[in-house]
Amino acid sequence: KKIGNLLKCHSDCAACCIVISISSPLPGMPNGKPAGVRCVNLSENNLCSIHNKENYPKVCRNFRMNTETCGKNSAEAIKILAELEKKTG
Repeated sequence: KKIGNLLKCHSDCAACCIVISISSPLPGMPNGKPAGVRCVNLSENNLCSIHNKENYPKVCRNFRMNTETCGKNSAEAIKILAELEKKTG
């Protein structure tokens, strides 16, 4: 599923909100988020409760879903983002 050259999020994925580390402060996580830790802003349904709201962090706003980072499904997204985290984290 594409929007222009970007992908739509894979349903029930949230890999970017769990797998990778985020060093900047997030609402409810003032020291950022370690890799492998679920963001406190994720609902039980893996939806961001602050998506596109005023306090939606710039780091999240700037993340772009594409085949290089998210693959073709959530399993690929988890694998790709975990590898990227190992290289950069």
